[in-house]
Amino acid sequence: MPRINSSAELEALRSDILTARNQDKSCISVCTGAGCLALGAVNVVAALKEEIKKQGMETRVDIRETGCPGFCERGPLMVIYPEELCYLRVQPGDAEEIISQTIRDKKVIDRLLYVDPVTGEKIVHESEIPFYKNQTRLLIGNNIKLDPNNIDDYFAVGGYSALANALCHDTAEHVLSVVKQSNLRGRGGGGFPTGTKWEFTRNAPDETKYVIVNADEGDPGAFMDRALLEGNPHSVLEGLIIGAYAIGAHEGYFYVRQEYPLAVKNITAAIKKAEEYGFLGKNILGSGFDFTVTVHQGAGAFVCGEETALIRSLEGKAGEPKARPPYPAIKGLRDKPTNINNVETWANIPLIINKGAASFASIGTEGSKGTKIFSLVGKVNNTGLVEVPMGITLRDIVYKIGGGIPGGKPFKAVQTGGPAGGCMPESLLDMEVDFDQLTRAGSMMGSGGMIVLDDETCMVDFARYFLDFLADESCGKCVPCREGIKQMSRILTNITKGKGKKGDIELLERLAEVANNAALCALGKGAPNPVLSTLKHFRDEYEAHINEGKCPACSCKELIAYYIDPDKCRACTSCFKKCPAGAIEGGKNLIHVVIQENCTKCGSCLDACPAAFGAVRKTSGEPIPVPLPHESRTIARKSAQP
Repeated sequence: MPRINSSAELEALRSDILTARNQDKSCISVCTGAGCLALGAVNVVAALKEEIKKQGMETRVDIRETGCPGFCERGPLMVIYPEELCYLRVQPGDAEEIISQTIRDKKVIDRLLYVDPVTGEKIVHESEIPFYKNQTRLLIGNNIKLDPNNIDDYFAVGGYSALANALCHDTAEHVLSVVKQSNLRGRGGGGFPTGTKWEFTRNAPDETKYVIVNADEGDPGAFMDRALLEGNPHSVLEGLIIGAYAIGAHEGYFYVRQEYPLAVKNITAAIKKAEEYGFLGKNILGSGFDFTVTVHQGAGAFVCGEETALIRSLEGKAGEPKARPPYPAIKGLRDKPTNINNVETWANIPLIINKGAASFASIGTEGSKGTKIFSLVGKVNNTGLVEVPMGITLRDIVYKIGGGIPGGKPFKAVQTGGPAGGCMPESLLDMEVDFDQLTRAGSMMGSGGMIVLDDETCMVDFARYFLDFLADESCGKCVPCREGIKQMSRILTNITKGKGKKGDIELLERLAEVANNAALCALGKGAPNPVLSTLKHFRDEYEAHINEGKCPACSCKELIAYYIDPDKCRACTSCFKKCPAGAIEGGKNLIHVVIQENCTKCGSCLDACPAAFGAVRKTSGEPIPVPLPHESRTIARKSAQP
């Protein structure tokens, strides 16, 4: 494989790759990101390859195994080029029709298309599906076009042109200046200006400097960094090399969660290819700049997402944060100046270098530029990864992109920022999403987690869930975090069990204040956010739990009860058959009754009851109707039919 020694050689190679590609030949891009793999994408790819061979179509179609394009709710998915035809929830059994009808006869298979839930319209092209249409996909838009293990695909979309421009045509100082002018802020949670952070490291007096990619993505439900590393690893690597050049670092690291085996595999393969082509190693592109990269797998500690804890882990020590200052930019890895940015931040760098600072800064709000990738999950129809411009409203994300709440249920809140984020109620749905607005509202951008909640979510229990998580993940180094989070978690647990008492809310607020002011790192300082934001916007739910022994959302297990409405029951026996605890008494001609002392409150009876009857009810804090005597429960058998 020829080593590329100049910008001109790179462009000549790119031209050869594009020329050799048959633009009229069909290409089936199948998502083989982690989500679609879990849904059977490997079997879909195997079936397609077998069918292509069986039908003798090898010269007319290629298969490309790609990264995640974001629409995880509808996987396994594929896009067929050049038509940009998008098929969703594809199964191996669909392979024969896809090859014979779509590839050979150019016919569309209607059942595999996206169907608009409002209009019933079947949408053919990927870019016209509302989930994609309302995004600005600068970073993840190429995922469905690239085989992450084929560097030629990255070359074909302009890959490594930004590196060539930086190393061969710009000084390190100018590259740093462009990044500063773009006003890119770190996407890992803190939102610190990236160019300024680079400048601190560059200006540090020590000659030895390091750069690190923080891929220790630990927020529950978040997978933005994973998708970029799995689907387009070269974009992150290219950004890292450019950053190392601007900073003056000659050694870099990818710190990746061990739970991300596909991401580790793909970035390791990308580094090997980059070394073979001369983008890593000595005298990169003939510029005289030397740089090497190593992949390090973290052990899964959430706290290692914090810079100083990550550095200690990388050094082989316990993953615990250190007091700052000194900041890593001055004294980081091996006590040398170190710059750490997360995956998404590094992936933005090639875009900024190629398109210019002004182009990047034209997107977003005054204080937050560019796009942001969110993992949209929870009670929303279209879950997955979404990339949107800073300044978009929460309402547009939830309803235009997310498709609203399943079953048309009422929206209750959206939690942003991961475990240390806050909950935004319906009154804030029209708030613009950027770093500063979210912080002012009592939440945070974080790395990009976004969880949508409907009216069946108990906000006290929701806060308890995240405090439990943070209590488990605290490294225990400082008392405000180790003890404060544990005590808040204990109080919240008691409240959800109906054991809350007067003064608990005030105690939660005092503990939150101490943790926020005195904790050593962002984990402890941010831990109170779920509590404080839910207290601010849903204080009535806390008061109902404590004062009335009632969960307004009918969610907390110890505070709810199930019963059967005798006027609605038709003795169909559905609930009787499904109850795992044998807590339902009844028969074919008898109105059923829930035996409360035997009920485990699993909800199986509610799920089993036919919607046409609606006999099983769930209540909290309300008196349960006294069941009819056994002799009065006989009903006509004919009424047992819907």
